[in-house]
Amino acid sequence: MASSWSWKKTVVAGAAGLVVAGGALALTGFAGGCGHHGFGLHGRDPAAMAAFVTDRVDDTLDDLDATPEQRTRIHAVKDRLLAAVQEARGEGGDHHGELLAAWRSEKPDAARLHALVDQHLDAIRAAAHQAVDGAIEVHDTLTPAQREKLAAKAERRMRR
Repeated sequence: MASSWSWKKTVVAGAAGLVVAGGALALTGFAGGCGHHGFGLHGRDPAAMAAFVTDRVDDTLDDLDATPEQRTRIHAVKDRLLAAVQEARGEGGDHHGELLAAWRSEKPDAARLHALVDQHLDAIRAAAHQAVDGAIEVHDTLTPAQREKLAAKAERRMRR
């Protein structure tokens, strides 16, 4: 379970980064410094996470001089992706108690533990696929000049 938090971090980077950058910022969004719960927004509720992502998206749309129609379409994608992230969090469940109980037991149920991992990864995989679809929708919403501006921004962020 030690690496599952990095998958959560990737999904959020996908949700924010893909919406904001049409895929170019997927791995460089706000993944840095993510906590192990809450997709980098450790301890925050869904409304706080949505406000944070919305602020990031709006800043990027301002940089792109996005039209009102583009903003509406991209915010719709963002809202769908945030819902997918929340669903992935819920489906992944909080299994810490179950994992601790398994650790303390004389004979942990390996099949159950593997099933928990599979359940968690399936939820994350579904959200990641939705993020890709969202990125394609954002790509198609932006002009070639806007996409290039985002690509250049992504390149600068990757060099840091």
